[in-house]
Amino acid sequence: MAVVSKKIPAPDRVGIRRALLSVSDKTGLVELARELVRRDVELVSTGGTKKAISEAGLPVIDVADVTGFPEIMDGRVKTLHPSVHGGLLAVRDDPDHVAAMEANGIAPFDLVVINLYPFEQVVAAGSDYPTTIENIDIGGPAMVRASAKNHAYVTIVTDPADYDEVIAMLAENDGCSTLDRRKAFAARAFQRTASYDAMISAYMAEQLSLPPVARHHATGGTLSLEMRYGENPHQGAGLYLTGEKRPGVATAQLLQGKALSYNNINDTDAAYELVSEFDPATPSVAIIKHANPCGVATGATLAEAYRKALACDQTSAFGGIVALNGTLDAEAAVEIVKIFTEVIIAPAVTDEAAAIVAAKKNLRLLTAGALADPRAKGLLVRSVAGGFLKQERDNVVVDDLDLKCVTKRQPTETELADMKFAFRVAKHVKSNAIVYARDGATVGIGAGQMSRVDSARIAARKAEDAAQALGLAEPLTRGCVVASDAFFPFADGLLSAVEAGARAVIQPGGSMRDEEVIAAADEHGIAMVFTGVRHFRH
Repeated sequence: MAVVSKKIPAPDRVGIRRALLSVSDKTGLVELARELVRRDVELVSTGGTKKAISEAGLPVIDVADVTGFPEIMDGRVKTLHPSVHGGLLAVRDDPDHVAAMEANGIAPFDLVVINLYPFEQVVAAGSDYPTTIENIDIGGPAMVRASAKNHAYVTIVTDPADYDEVIAMLAENDGCSTLDRRKAFAARAFQRTASYDAMISAYMAEQLSLPPVARHHATGGTLSLEMRYGENPHQGAGLYLTGEKRPGVATAQLLQGKALSYNNINDTDAAYELVSEFDPATPSVAIIKHANPCGVATGATLAEAYRKALACDQTSAFGGIVALNGTLDAEAAVEIVKIFTEVIIAPAVTDEAAAIVAAKKNLRLLTAGALADPRAKGLLVRSVAGGFLKQERDNVVVDDLDLKCVTKRQPTETELADMKFAFRVAKHVKSNAIVYARDGATVGIGAGQMSRVDSARIAARKAEDAAQALGLAEPLTRGCVVASDAFFPFADGLLSAVEAGARAVIQPGGSMRDEEVIAAADEHGIAMVFTGVRHFRH
């Protein structure tokens, strides 16, 4: 049964006379405490926080003197006491609450400054399970939630970044807090505890290998970058970090260039996830435009791989994102800066390459430190009206699949290598996806069409345009292989690929008309391999 409110009006201003401070991050603590003492605010504190304030020569009361009870159990129990929580939760205009405070010697807190045990940092440091669990804060979130609930009277602050705002509020309001600011701080406090608990939940689920679909799910993150806008100028946007240890755009170091936009980050993530599919021993480059690859290739060097990838679709590559699976060197940098590029991302960069890229001051250069593991487990969340979808990351790698040739003609070793390459790329192309490949490079990509036949035709047309741009007599799809992210429901999609010049096909199989498609392949002397795994990407 819901608790019924007494509907007592909240005051606009509340004088800050007593403050409770308990922080793990001591940044700005002394400066804030000094300002509070200057305003004759009584300070109550705990452990290391009290020590830091005392060492600064400022008067502070130990919380144990308020509770009449010492810290016990290695500090696990110190603030979970009526003298603390009564002072946080009391409704000061309720006669019953006031009487309870007087009867039990409880004094109210007007300002509460708390930041939580550094759980996220402990996880990021790779600490063992017992150490990580010990860094789950209990008393801190309890006090934060109590203070935030009672924002009618209590100002709750959970981030050192807000200390200046508190000081300014007191200066502007004669040492008082205001209701609108208390509400704003309370909202931030609940956001903080929600994010904190979500990260604990995610850590526990990962450590215990819990099923991906649970009864409840929470997603937490810390703002890393507030952007000017989202996909379009009228949409607000920000980048949040979840603590996941996956190399990529979210945690990459920006060496130069303007701040990344929403679309930059989305496209760069797509590019780096794709290029991470390739063994770093094989130089590989992916060029992305609007979250779809417009060219992917391998080569003897990164420069060669880039030239081959660019040849697939030079027009779309203009203003694109370039991802490399090895250290960006000078030779590759020289090639990349020849056309307008928004972002370059690689595990690392040489000093020579960085100097070359520096000539293009607006070009963003990112280093991710390492490649992402394509086989690693993870969760993907996407919002829908009224809720969200959650699924496991597609971590199936073509090299791990048991490929089955279903046609009379077997693929050659060269064709099989290109088929694996093409299927690896198709995994990262929006469905319906068709990828033509030859000699370790894409030569035509069809993405995001409602019909697989349309994707096959668009990819072939792209190949024709590329051939014309390169001054070739015929498109590179002549004699290529083709990959499809899902099965061909009819033979028409396969026949479109054959018409474009494909000589070998890799696809999941599993259609009711597989026999019809296999028969069409045999009729045209095409080799076809089934993977048994689909790679839809929407």
